[in-house]
Amino acid sequence: MKVSVVRPDELGPGELAAWRQFQKDQPGLQSPFLAPEFTLAVARQRPTARVAVLEDSDGIAGFFAYEVRNRVIGVPVGFGITDCQGVVHRQGWDFDPTALLRACKLPVWEYDHLMAGQFGRFHTAVAGSPLMNLTDGYAAYVEDRNRAGDVVKQTLRKQRKMAREVGDERFVWDDRDPVALAALREWKSAQYRRTQQYDRFATPWIEGVLDELRASDADGCRAVVSTVYAGDRPVAAHLGLRSENVLAYWFPSYDQELSKYSAGILLCLRMAEAGAADGIRLIDLGKSEALYKTRLKNDETPVAAGRAGRGAVATARRAQTALTRTVKQGALGEKLKSGRTGRVLRGLKARLASR
Repeated sequence: MKVSVVRPDELGPGELAAWRQFQKDQPGLQSPFLAPEFTLAVARQRPTARVAVLEDSDGIAGFFAYEVRNRVIGVPVGFGITDCQGVVHRQGWDFDPTALLRACKLPVWEYDHLMAGQFGRFHTAVAGSPLMNLTDGYAAYVEDRNRAGDVVKQTLRKQRKMAREVGDERFVWDDRDPVALAALREWKSAQYRRTQQYDRFATPWIEGVLDELRASDADGCRAVVSTVYAGDRPVAAHLGLRSENVLAYWFPSYDQELSKYSAGILLCLRMAEAGAADGIRLIDLGKSEALYKTRLKNDETPVAAGRAGRGAVATARRAQTALTRTVKQGALGEKLKSGRTGRVLRGLKARLASR
């Protein structure tokens, strides 16, 4: 295996065409997070982004997009906002992960949403990422969910109540109205504060990536805002990333004042209906144990977390992770989450994420 490491903007038309063809040939590689456009958008904000071009005797065999953070830590490109990670390669082709990292001069590569069929011996955890599988159409999906439970019927009852009490429901699949995006940003930022997470919308490099992908018209990777309104009032919105066949459930939120109407779940159903009519075959809801995702899913795909690498850096990172886990699970961890110390630590995390 020959490995050539380049900046993403150094990829030529032939290499980009090969990357897209590998995705087109394999349904499991059709996530928009695996598209070259996502890597290029991230690279314009993250100067340490690189792509390893993998070749064998038959020519280009694969692409491995990654970043280097803190000078020595390798992570998937766009780490922190990407829900699908891995090597995009020719169908049926295999590779040696250790040789790949050595060629990229990465002492360690850490991942949290890796396609579970890759880097298998380095996984520390594997979980199912819930899917709304629309391959047989939206009507078949609804029929399946009605057999499994009452999530659809219950959501539509609340939708009718919302229409009576707030205003007629209106759904926009590809919403270009800036009011919708502004509402989403406000709700999501408030949610990050409530849940003590750093605000992705206030992180400069993430903002830059989102702006570029919202302006994109690439079939393989572009951001789409979808909105449910009650009258003229936005009640739930979602900023997602889509390819031709896959919609990644990315930044959803809703108006807390109207939470009793379950507009967030209604939004998922409306996106499934409109998406199925627009070529979407899978909505990847993202790895999570949230109850609403369990109720909406009719399929899942395995994703892995772990750390690949050898030597002192990998050993140090494993020790650091073990210590962090021990602290978080103990009384000290609960204390650090609250009060002034917690606010300081969350601020530090946000600054590190923006680097």
